[in-house]
Amino acid sequence: MGMFESAEKLEEVLVGFFRLMADTPKIADKLVASKLIIRFIYSDPDLIVVVDCSGDKIDVRPHDTETKATVEMSMSSDIAHRFWFGKVNLTSALTRKEMIAKGPIPKVLKLLPAVQPSYAMYPQYLDSHGYEKYNILKAYKPPAPSATPSA
Repeated sequence: MGMFESAEKLEEVLVGFFRLMADTPKIADKLVASKLIIRFIYSDPDLIVVVDCSGDKIDVRPHDTETKATVEMSMSSDIAHRFWFGKVNLTSALTRKEMIAKGPIPKVLKLLPAVQPSYAMYPQYLDSHGYEKYNILKAYKPPAPSATPSA
């Protein structure tokens, strides 16, 4: 099992974050200008999310399998999670088949500068919405050693 214990939790976290990006003008304006409809297909756990940038506003729709997407991006939920921290290089992930893209890849690559501000937003979003346990930037702190009585 990956980072997320259920598809419901993955949906809660990622759809909420996508909606935050949709409400952030410095990101949303550039995405809307692209007019792309992107279907994200996640595995482990499984989730499909359409991010529709074809209208005046971004529409985020989980479980949408009907809309014809311009681009389909398939990946594990862990790769997606690490991507939003800025820890996955899209070009490298596509080359290594960690992400599979169908559609006009150059248009997707052009969006990278638009989503770059989200890399700083994602850990803040996780922390402010009660998802701290998913914040991979926080260093693991082992439990303090228990005091042992001296003999």
